[in-house]
Amino acid sequence: VAEQREGRLLDQDLMRSILSMLDMVGVDASNVYEEEFETPFLAETKTFYQNESQQFISENTCPDYMKKVEARLYEESLRGAHYLHPSTVPKLNFILETELIENHSKTLIEMENSGCEHMFKEDKHNDLLRMYKLFSKVPKALEELRDAMGEFIKKSGKDLVAQQEASGNKEPNTFVQGLLNLREKFAVICKKAFLGDSKAQKKVVGAFEEFVNVDGRSARYLAHFADDLLRSGLRGMGEEEADSQLEKIILIFRYLQDKDVFENYYKIQLSKRLLSGRSASDECERSMIAKLKGECGYQFTSKLEGMFTDIKMSRDAMDQYRKAGRSKIHGIEMEVNVLTAGYWPTQTVLPCVLPDPLGSCCSAFEGHYLDKHTGRKIAWQTHMGTADLKADFEGRKHELNVTTYQMCILMLYNGADVLSLGQIRDAVTIPEQELRRHLISLCTPKHKILKKASKGKGISEDDTFSFNAEYTSKLKRVKIPMVSAKEGTAAELNDGENKFALPSNVEEDRRHLIEASIVRIMKTRKLLGHNALVAEVSRQLSSRFFPQPQLIKKRIESLIEREYLERDEADRRSYRYLA
Repeated sequence: VAEQREGRLLDQDLMRSILSMLDMVGVDASNVYEEEFETPFLAETKTFYQNESQQFISENTCPDYMKKVEARLYEESLRGAHYLHPSTVPKLNFILETELIENHSKTLIEMENSGCEHMFKEDKHNDLLRMYKLFSKVPKALEELRDAMGEFIKKSGKDLVAQQEASGNKEPNTFVQGLLNLREKFAVICKKAFLGDSKAQKKVVGAFEEFVNVDGRSARYLAHFADDLLRSGLRGMGEEEADSQLEKIILIFRYLQDKDVFENYYKIQLSKRLLSGRSASDECERSMIAKLKGECGYQFTSKLEGMFTDIKMSRDAMDQYRKAGRSKIHGIEMEVNVLTAGYWPTQTVLPCVLPDPLGSCCSAFEGHYLDKHTGRKIAWQTHMGTADLKADFEGRKHELNVTTYQMCILMLYNGADVLSLGQIRDAVTIPEQELRRHLISLCTPKHKILKKASKGKGISEDDTFSFNAEYTSKLKRVKIPMVSAKEGTAAELNDGENKFALPSNVEEDRRHLIEASIVRIMKTRKLLGHNALVAEVSRQLSSRFFPQPQLIKKRIESLIEREYLERDEADRRSYRYLA
C-alpha cells in the first residue's frame, strides 16, 4: 500500500484475495484481518499523511494543497472500493479527514496571500467552493470557514467606515454603494462557493448587522442615498430597473436595527422632495413606501402616506382657489401647501413679518380655506416657503428664486438702500440664527445681492447691508443658494461632533412608543414580572428599534410615578396595572 501511495503499480486483485482470506481466518475468535492488517495499516496511514501534509502545506499555496487533498481522497476511495474491507473504509476516512483537513483547517484559512482572506478579496469562487466541499466533511472546520467569512465582512465594513471618516464624511453615497457592493459580493459567494448554505447566509447577515449598527451613520446615509436616487437617479429607467434599484435600499434597510432613525431622515428628505416638486416619479415614491410598509407594517409608513395625501389635497384646494378667481392679488400669485401638523417633520417657528401685499394674499387664502373646512386652524410656516422676485439692477432685470425669509429681507430695500442688522431684525422678526444665515447667503461672492459693510464671513452686531445695484449674472432666472447651517436639525452631514447621535425627536418618539407598549401589555396581562415585561416590550418594538433594558426600566418608573402601574406587594419585581 505504501508503494502504491508513492505511485508504483500494485496487483489489486491479489491484494483483494489476500485481505479476503485474512477476513475469513479467525484464531480463537480473534479477528486476524483487524489485528494483522487493519490496525497497522491505519497507524501507517496516519503517520504517512501526517508527514506528507505537514511538508506539502509548508511548501505550497492553499489552493495547491486542497487540490493535493482532493487527489489523495480520490485515491483512497478507489483503494477502499477495490480491496479494503467495508468496515475499514469509515475508519480510513476519519484518519484522512483528521490529518488532511481538520488539523490544517486553521492554517489553510489564515494562509497569507492564498488563504480565505485572499480568496474573498479576489473573488476566487472555485477555490472557495473546493474549500467548502472539503471542509464540509469536518463540521468544526466548516464552522471555522463561516467564521472567517464573518470576520472578513466585519473588517471590510470597518474599512468602509474608516474611508468615510478619512474623506471627512462628505460622500455618504460612496459609503452606501460600498455596502451594496460588499453585500452583492457575498451573496454571490454564498450562492456559488457555499452552495446556498443557510448557516453561511446567516453568518453574512450577522456580520453586516454588527458593523452597520455601530452608530447612526448607516441609517442616515441610506436615507441620503435613497433621496438622491428618488430625486434624479431613477430618471430614464424602466419600471423593472427602477424597482431593482429600490430593492437594493431595502436590502441594507433590513440590516438596520434602528429603523426609526432611517424613517426620521427619510421623512425629512421626502418632505423636501414633495414640497419642491423634485421627485423623479410619484410612482417610484409610492413603490418605495410600499416596500417599507411590507418590511415594517402600516404604522411605520402611515405618516409618509399622509404626506402624499396632503400634497394631493393641497393641489385640489389650490385648483378650487384659482377657480374662485382669488389666487392673484396685487399682481402676486401665491401657491399654498396645506400640511397636516402630525405628518410632516416641521419645527414650531413663529411666522416672520410678511410684506403688506403678501400678508393680504395669506389672509385671502386663509378666509377661503376656513370657509370650506370649518373647525381647522392654519399656522403659516414662513421658514419653509420660497418666492420668485423680479429685481432691477440699474436696468438689468433678473428673476431671483429665494426663500421666504430672503424675500422679506430684500423687499425692505424697496424703501431704503442701506439697512443695519438691527433695523432688518426689527422689521422682519426672523429668528436670530436664521436671520444671520439668510443675510450671509445674500452676500456670497457669487450671488452678492447685498453688500456687507464688514469684512470676513461673520456678521457683527453693528453691521450694515446695502443693496448691490452692480450685481450681474448671465442667467435671467437666478436661484440664490443657502449657506449650510452650523448646528441644529438642519446640520449638514459632516457637521458636529455627535453627528451620528440619536436625533432628539427620535429619542422622544421612542419614549412614547415604549410607554404605549408597556401600557398595552399590562392592560392585557394585569400582573407581570420585570424580565417578562422587558422581553415583551423588546419583541413588540423590534420592527422599529431595539430598546435598551435601562430605557424600558426608566419608562416603567415614569409610569409608576404617574400611577399607570404599581409594584406588586407580594413581589417587588412584578408590576400591576392600575385601571
